[in-house]
Amino acid sequence: MTFVFKSAVSAMAISCGVAVMSAAPAHAYTLMDMLRGDRQRSQSTIFMDQAPGRPVPRGADGGSLGGLDPEAALPKVSGPRYYTYKTETLQFVDTSKFADPIVTGAVADVSANGDTGAEPAVQRRFLAQAKVRANADVAKALEAYYSNSSNPLVWVEGSQINDRAKSAMAALADAAAVGLDPADYAVQAPMIDPANPDPATRDRALTQFELELSSKVLAFVQDTVRGRIDPNKISGYHDFQRKVVNLAPVLKLARMSPDAGAYLTSRSPDGPQFEALKAELAKLRAADGGNEEQIVISLDKLLRPGDSSPEVANIVKALAKHGSETLKTNHAATLASYTGGSDYSPEIVALVEDFQKERGLKADGVIGQATVRAMTGGDTNASKIDKLVVAMEQARWLPEDLGSRYVMINQPAYMAYYHNDGKEQLSMRVVVGGKNNQTYFFDDEIETVEFNPFWGVPQSIIINEMLPKLRSDPNYLDQLGYEVEVNGHAVASSSVDWYGSTDNVSVRQPPSSDNALGELKILFPNSHAIYMHDTPSKSFFKRDMRALSHGCVRLSNPRAMAAAVLGTTVDDVAKQIASGQNHAVRVPQKIPVYVSYFTAWPNKEGVVEYFDDVYGRDAYVEKAFDATTKARGAQI
Repeated sequence: MTFVFKSAVSAMAISCGVAVMSAAPAHAYTLMDMLRGDRQRSQSTIFMDQAPGRPVPRGADGGSLGGLDPEAALPKVSGPRYYTYKTETLQFVDTSKFADPIVTGAVADVSANGDTGAEPAVQRRFLAQAKVRANADVAKALEAYYSNSSNPLVWVEGSQINDRAKSAMAALADAAAVGLDPADYAVQAPMIDPANPDPATRDRALTQFELELSSKVLAFVQDTVRGRIDPNKISGYHDFQRKVVNLAPVLKLARMSPDAGAYLTSRSPDGPQFEALKAELAKLRAADGGNEEQIVISLDKLLRPGDSSPEVANIVKALAKHGSETLKTNHAATLASYTGGSDYSPEIVALVEDFQKERGLKADGVIGQATVRAMTGGDTNASKIDKLVVAMEQARWLPEDLGSRYVMINQPAYMAYYHNDGKEQLSMRVVVGGKNNQTYFFDDEIETVEFNPFWGVPQSIIINEMLPKLRSDPNYLDQLGYEVEVNGHAVASSSVDWYGSTDNVSVRQPPSSDNALGELKILFPNSHAIYMHDTPSKSFFKRDMRALSHGCVRLSNPRAMAAAVLGTTVDDVAKQIASGQNHAVRVPQKIPVYVSYFTAWPNKEGVVEYFDDVYGRDAYVEKAFDATTKARGAQI
């Protein structure tokens, strides 16, 4: 059943500000200019009443504002910030309950010096003397396991470490294969001199090793499931409920497993996206660690169809190296027949256009810096490896199984993808937040599609962008047809004291052809007031760099996305819009949406693509990696 209900969007609604309105007379600085980012014009016109010879701005009642400068003491609303990463607290494992003497085989008499006679073994009382630090979850699991088991030793038998320990250590040493740092899980085997064994010294070394390896095994399992860093400590733009990893059975399962290393390896994510990242990482590391030949394309201006340039040779070479197998197959004749000429011929143009289409670029055959970057791989192997490691960490923040039906928005790719039955069925260009209005990284569930929406202007835009104009011209919003309320009561814009607090002031734009949200918006309620929506500003989708909004996600084909999530047709969506009425329709079943940020991510064919780090977030993740490894290295 489809539920239709009237929108409850109130004038106090908080939503991201995007898009542009219809043009006003040439002399006016409009909200359209403001939201376009037309800063040069704004500087020359927004305070035009303050220019020499202009009258002093008037108040709401037409009276003088007392000579106050509209620019004076303007308030600002700041967005989230990035943090200096604070690592999790490590605590000493409470070993006080490990004191009861036991052995790894049959019970033996324990002498005063700790020797067990003919069959020396590690005793629990030496476990009580071990000193290991771990995070709270790992410490709790260690304390529970070693306190409650009658025969707890996993990694030691008799007077030496066992094969199980060697297998686990090998798996931990290979942690880089799954995007983790082996240094975080390194354990040194105890040094025991077989020619001069001192039982007490030997047993202390073995029990220290036992507890250390167990702590590293637990840390590895926790990290490979949920990630080694807490994304919410990176910035206010990250919003995740961190996964809870059940560590209680890990040591018991490792002890029971015929191959402890295989057991640990099996705990890594195995979804198709993670597997593609893992395979790409192995391939690049097997190449040469970043010393491969780089193809350089040097263009000082756009290369257009029909032009000539000596760089055409490098363009063809780059496409032969970085193009997909499908691209190279479809254009095999062009690649094979090219002899090194400088003409940008129609055949090479067609090759470039198909490459641009594959990479989500404007497929016009015009080669600029974005196309050059995509052609040359944009990164060395070493920098690609860095992106892969960050991507594998971030993939752990999301559910291991993204679901058979979901929407994925990848901000660095400026793309949105709809998946159904485990397959990508729809993709489209998007516009995301600019660097000063970044889109968050989080996951949620799509609940409704709202047709002919109101745009509730957020306080950040009212204060940061509207207020300067309103102090100069309090009637400004009335002229544009916006609805203004104070404490829930409709008022004229000109009656508001724009020098006072705007906390109880709300502004919204009614549905119209000029509405900032266009024909529809797709809602997944969240504390960041981010959603997907249409926009009347279509030209932005033609750009390669599309970090241009105030934080929400603008869709290049919103009707198709709305039809997909509603499980209906584009024609039905068109009828809903044609009604002209503001109303919302619930999606038949909530759909996961991943508002993500991956600079490396596989496409629908499983080929990993690389993207510019538009917000510079990867560097913050890498700093968090370094801080975590440093903190963990200070064990005692």
